[in-house]
Amino acid sequence: MTSEPRDPDQLPGALVVLRPIADADRPTLLGILADPEVRRWWGPEDLDVAAADLYDDDAHGFAILSGDAIVGYVQYAEENEPDYRHAGIDIFLGPDGRGRGFGPDAIRTLARYLFEVRGHHRLTIDPAAANERAIAAYERVGFRRVGLMRNYERGQDGRFHDGLLMDMLRGELK
Repeated sequence: MTSEPRDPDQLPGALVVLRPIADADRPTLLGILADPEVRRWWGPEDLDVAAADLYDDDAHGFAILSGDAIVGYVQYAEENEPDYRHAGIDIFLGPDGRGRGFGPDAIRTLARYLFEVRGHHRLTIDPAAANERAIAAYERVGFRRVGLMRNYERGQDGRFHDGLLMDMLRGELK
């Protein structure tokens, strides 16, 4: 039985560096998760559960670094069934990471790794349909709108909200 290759110690981008998350990052990531703009779009209501989910075995999580500071988090999960093989991406940025091009750079850096090293031909991302800022950032990187997923996820308000399925094929990365 062959083991899955380990993610690299860092993935350098033009503006940020991605590094696999460590246990010591948990307090910083918890603080970012507590930011109202992040809470609006990310994870379960219980912050400790949301932080624990970042370390799930199926998620390959990376701290987004600007210099030595963690400004956000990006992850990928893979579907390795040969007939459906692809990877999905999720991301959040704290206040110090927004509006500076860090999000698109982190996504571009991770996408390049997933295409060139992990061998994927297709990537997906599924923001809340109302998250216009995130959708615009994903489109700048090359993701395209595929379709609306009605009542896709339960929000902090307890109601279901629409999601937008977006994907990008190898060769579409900007």
